[in-house]
Amino acid sequence: MNSPTLAKFRGYVTIAVRGENLETFVNEATFKQIEIWNIRRISDQAASMNVLLRDFFKLRPLLKQTSCRIHVEERVGFPFLLDKLGKRKALIAGGLLFMAGLYLLSSLVWDIEVSGNVNIPKEEILQAAREEGIYPFQWTFRLDSQETLSKSLARRLPDTSWVGVEKKGTTISIQIVESTKPERRPLLNPRHLVSKADAVVTHIYAEQGQAVVGKHSRVKKGSVLISGIIGEAGYQRTVVAKGSVRGLVWHEYNIASPLVRKQKTYTGEWRERKYIVVGNRAVQISGYGQLPFEQFETVAEREQARVGNRTLPFGIMTEKIMEVRYVEQPLSEEEAKNVGLELARADISRKNGADAKIEAEKILHQKTDNGKVYMNVLFEVEQAIAEELPLVQD
Repeated sequence: MNSPTLAKFRGYVTIAVRGENLETFVNEATFKQIEIWNIRRISDQAASMNVLLRDFFKLRPLLKQTSCRIHVEERVGFPFLLDKLGKRKALIAGGLLFMAGLYLLSSLVWDIEVSGNVNIPKEEILQAAREEGIYPFQWTFRLDSQETLSKSLARRLPDTSWVGVEKKGTTISIQIVESTKPERRPLLNPRHLVSKADAVVTHIYAEQGQAVVGKHSRVKKGSVLISGIIGEAGYQRTVVAKGSVRGLVWHEYNIASPLVRKQKTYTGEWRERKYIVVGNRAVQISGYGQLPFEQFETVAEREQARVGNRTLPFGIMTEKIMEVRYVEQPLSEEEAKNVGLELARADISRKNGADAKIEAEKILHQKTDNGKVYMNVLFEVEQAIAEELPLVQD
């Protein structure tokens, strides 16, 4: 006989029946419409079979009638599963609470991502989103539809041409397309371009205004290079002087370079500390005790907890504390001199721009005293020498 419909859902048992009247037992059960199937002969006076749970208790009169005995070998189906779970009420309650907590946590906004903004500050976008109810730990079911939020944010951010809002799990993604605006040029007052240092002009180009000096001219600090007044007497007008002027400028440096250089080295010894981080707070969980290092350097790495593509507001921070030592390396007088000159060249580039070019350098005086090399050096530098001077008219 084939198994009845939904046998596992309704529940059934596998029984072993023993007795001299085994055939009579099976025939009587079939006559009384007791559903049995998968009958297998075990021995001459024993057989195994399956019977529905609801019919199991109908077998008692037949057993007395035929003098047979039964033994339950297996219980199968949903009713028995419910019975097992009923004995583990604490486990079921814990599972239900876990599922409820997981559902509640997944119904909160944990993170807000902003992309596409270039000129609009992120803080301004987040403030507009907060006014529309989009902020961390907000219930997602309390938010308006994504289309409504997009239109509302676009109204609050007038410098945008399009705003998109998308919900990705517990993260709200805000995409910005900024409006294209013409470049705003500042309004400039009439002005001269004057020299900011004593120099010899090597290049001059007047884009707007009138060049007053020429190439190879020697100029003083404050001398007019490109005038903002153009035209003849009686027909003059003022303009915003524009152009580029380069010249040779002399910079004098007093350099003191030590004969000993300190270098930082790592010994290879290190310790590790771990912290649980929630928001901006950290609780140490390992690496207690006093550090055995006198000098050390700390490098921190933070790993945020993630669920799929969602970033949670807690994680683990690891601090790697590495022992360092400072080694003193003696330098020759020539090496110390070169170190001092390199530092002076870097200072010239920093103060006068990356396009400043050192044409010549001359050591005017040099001596060694108290573990240092002292030098007086004159640098000849080609650099931009023009600066603005507002033009005031009566």
